[in-house]
Amino acid sequence: MSIGGIKPKHQRLVLVVIALVALIGAGLLAAWALRNQASYFYLPAEMAAKPPEQGRAVRLGGMVETGSIKTEADGVTIHFIVGDGKARIPVSFRGIVPDLFKEGSGAVAEGRIGPDGTFVADNLLAKHDERYVPREMKDMTAQQARATVAETQ
Repeated sequence: MSIGGIKPKHQRLVLVVIALVALIGAGLLAAWALRNQASYFYLPAEMAAKPPEQGRAVRLGGMVETGSIKTEADGVTIHFIVGDGKARIPVSFRGIVPDLFKEGSGAVAEGRIGPDGTFVADNLLAKHDERYVPREMKDMTAQQARATVAETQ
């Protein structure tokens, strides 16, 4: 017996079609929402050659140049230069600076390019190199470090 005069075989087909349409709709909605959230990554040379349009959220990654970090009198605004050996981009950031942020280290700034060409960062991420060693293990030999790691597992 069928409900509403539709055979069970057709009811299943209608349910499959409805589920498929809902799934495609959800996928398109998610893709449209993420389109505005995508943050493109630029190296200084790429940003200098072809800067993003003003107001567009992007990420700028490179090395913080030695001697370029300047802190303003308010204590929370810093200016520095990010370079990659080919180009240099001035960056301005207002906020709490990560502990690993220092001259000569890698950094990723998330923000927008300003009208004067300065990159205005909303968020600042510091990168450590692959030779990072925790403070507690700095003076250990490789064998002592392996033994300490083995004890903690």
